[in-house]
Amino acid sequence: MLLAANPLGRFIDANPTVKMLALAFILLVGAVLVLDGLEVHVPKPYIYFAMAFSVLVEWLNLLMRRRAAAHRIPGAGEW
Repeated sequence: MLLAANPLGRFIDANPTVKMLALAFILLVGAVLVLDGLEVHVPKPYIYFAMAFSVLVEWLNLLMRRRAAAHRIPGAGEW
């Protein structure tokens, strides 16, 4: 954990959308815990699918930005 903390922190600082995604995951888990406390069952595959889909979309977004910057597309760094 100590070895991964600095590279992971630099990656998150360089990509603010990843920070927003992490905050959304925290809210999702918190909402599920509150619902579970109110005895409302949320199937775990729904939660896992939502998180996996979000990670896939963010990965595609990061890939698109990297390729746009590599090809020097105008405005690529402004997204």
